[in-house]
Amino acid sequence: QVQLVESGGGLVQPGGSLRLSCAASGSIFSINAMGWYRQAPGKQRELVAVIPTGGRTNYADSVKGRFTISRDNAKNTVYLQMNSLKPEDTAVYYCNVKLRDYSRSRYDYWGQGTQVTVSS
Repeated sequence: QVQLVESGGGLVQPGGSLRLSCAASGSIFSINAMGWYRQAPGKQRELVAVIPTGGRTNYADSVKGRFTISRDNAKNTVYLQMNSLKPEDTAVYYCNVKLRDYSRSRYDYWGQGTQVTVSS
């Protein structure tokens, strides 16, 4: 059993900042990648940022230079520092973890989602 718990969302003014966190717990053998997706009303879910284990970070063009993804591997936690927020960043943000369990089976797990609203 694996659980992802997200926190850090909220209401912020344009130009403000938020820091999202997502902690994975449970039966995890290894994590292949951790990332953040978001889904705005009426739109498809899109990748925001991903940080593969042993690989380079990758960001959506819309957030480059403003968002920073990081990991604390000892805590199985991924963060998303969001600066210079814009109204178009408003969405539900979902943590995603690609992992292997102890049988080496691969799974994608999703957090419960946290609302980020950027509005004056």
